[in-house]
Amino acid sequence: MSQTAALPTPVHPPLPVAIPLRQLLPWAAFGLLLAALVIYFVGAEQGAISIFSGTFVHEFTHDGRHLLAFPCH
Repeated sequence: MSQTAALPTPVHPPLPVAIPLRQLLPWAAFGLLLAALVIYFVGAEQGAISIFSGTFVHEFTHDGRHLLAFPCH
């Protein structure tokens, strides 16, 4: 029988992976659309431009309005 010893390999930190803009752009567009939708429902879903009638959306997002400093009263 022969004995072999493995040489220790140097430890290198992992290199960052470059993400192509072509793959990042759809996620950025989705994030912006989602942010705009959230801002609309929290900040503007009441009054003349409301999509839903009644006060359900207003009451559902009421605390978020105050947290984000939107006036609602």
